[in-house]
Amino acid sequence: MWIVKRWIVLFAFVMVFFLKGLLAAEEGEQYPGMVYVPAGEFYMGEDKYYDWTFMLAFNIYDGPEHIVYLDSYYIDKYEVTNEQYAKFIEETGHRIPYCWFDERFNTPDKPVVGVRWEDAVAYAEWAGKRLPTEAEWEKAARGSDRRLWPWGNEIFDAERCNVWETKKMQTSPVGSYKQGKSPYGCYDMSGNVWEWCTDWYDQNYYYSFPRENPKGPESGQQKVIRGGSWHYFGHFARCAARYRVLPHAETPQIGFRCAKSVE
Repeated sequence: MWIVKRWIVLFAFVMVFFLKGLLAAEEGEQYPGMVYVPAGEFYMGEDKYYDWTFMLAFNIYDGPEHIVYLDSYYIDKYEVTNEQYAKFIEETGHRIPYCWFDERFNTPDKPVVGVRWEDAVAYAEWAGKRLPTEAEWEKAARGSDRRLWPWGNEIFDAERCNVWETKKMQTSPVGSYKQGKSPYGCYDMSGNVWEWCTDWYDQNYYYSFPRENPKGPESGQQKVIRGGSWHYFGHFARCAARYRVLPHAETPQIGFRCAKSVE
């Protein structure tokens, strides 16, 4: 009888650790500094047409809105910081990014900026991660309820994000805007710095891309960036807003965060 009891206790002990590990994975604790985004569908894009020709010399359309299915994944809770990037430089000898010595952007807890797309890819590989796809980035920012901003449908304000209208005119330390968190607990997905995605940009890609785990066009000239920045109007910090730049662009407005597939 004591053998049976012993096995019951052992089984219960194993199950406790199994369930604890499963819960930790769902909360992103398996990878410190990352949050877990569960598999499922969400609405990507926005059907509303924005006419900003008078100010920006082009019109904006981030649609059509469509349903996308993504496998589960992890994504960084914060943008990659100067402190984290400095460790990467120290260990690999990778080049120092543009703006590295600019006092407006170079404190340890601010997001690294002035990095090219290839720099962001190199860091992600060094960290055992990768850049998020455009679809992964958007789902992490808006969840599955079609919200306009990470915090909901209310308009942005100084308590929620760092954009042109807040007049800060420089980056903020990551995680400064607790009221601007996304549904999954990501910070600064609206404003602060644009973030590199892995995808090539195609204005018409939404009309034809696969509905499951889209990874962007096979080729292109510009890379997708998401999230807006301290130097852009808040309109560009909507969850669905798309923008693009050449992959070798290096400005104080572009940084990145990493993602990781579920193994």
